[in-house]
Amino acid sequence: MIDSAWVALSLIERLGGKTLHTLMRHFNHDPRAVLAAAEDDLRQVRGIGPRLAQQIHAVNLDAVERAIPVWQNAGVQIVTWLDAAYPPRLRALDDAPPTLFVRGRWQARWARCAAIIGTRAPQPESRLRAQNLASALAERGYLIVSGLALGIDTAAHLGALAVPEGLTLAVLGCGVLNVYPSANRALAQAIVQRGALLSETHPQASPNAGALVARNRIITGLSDLVIVVETETDGGAMHAARFALAQGRAVYAVDIAASGNRALIEAGAGVLPAEMRKMPF
Repeated sequence: MIDSAWVALSLIERLGGKTLHTLMRHFNHDPRAVLAAAEDDLRQVRGIGPRLAQQIHAVNLDAVERAIPVWQNAGVQIVTWLDAAYPPRLRALDDAPPTLFVRGRWQARWARCAAIIGTRAPQPESRLRAQNLASALAERGYLIVSGLALGIDTAAHLGALAVPEGLTLAVLGCGVLNVYPSANRALAQAIVQRGALLSETHPQASPNAGALVARNRIITGLSDLVIVVETETDGGAMHAARFALAQGRAVYAVDIAASGNRALIEAGAGVLPAEMRKMPF
């Protein structure tokens, strides 16, 4: 049974996983006790300031309880940190998302996962390289993880889907019922049939910059290895690469002139030759 109070807490903006777990310890692991607490009591918890205490106190639990069956009827699975279906790789992270909203074929333990990421505006050869890498890894039984963005992400998802038994997972910076970018809605529907869409945000949420960055830790946290196909040093894929390195994941960068790839290789990332004959994993 879904703990609606936990879900309600996890939907509060700026209440991250670390702070939520601190709250839970303070209130004897009872989400309803957190929601019922006075603002003064909430502010006694490390990380809870006046504004966040006010947000917690103002949560409309009845509205969340009404919304949950609506989301479920729309095909959304709700997986909380408390559930056995929550991925062990994510649970091990300090900043693990409290709740995951999923559309598609979900299982807690995928055999092997590979993240393929990069710029939204790749060179044509990088786009093809991402698609071919995804297909080759999918043929080896890897689930391909990416972020449904235009460019490299799209190529990675398409590469996985090009393999008859290929599976792919798209981690979104928006709600799973409000897919962004709109140009990839047909691709998202194909992914639902051959993998899953996943988000930590409200199922109807619009994309925002914070969520788009934060989802990178989920992309890398789910994965055994992370491949950066093409990125500049100020590219979004660099956020993901930094998350991956902090999480102790194996990070590889394709050996091309893009500034982000050069920076990652200089920082110790594994090197993938641009014209690869054999994969090192």
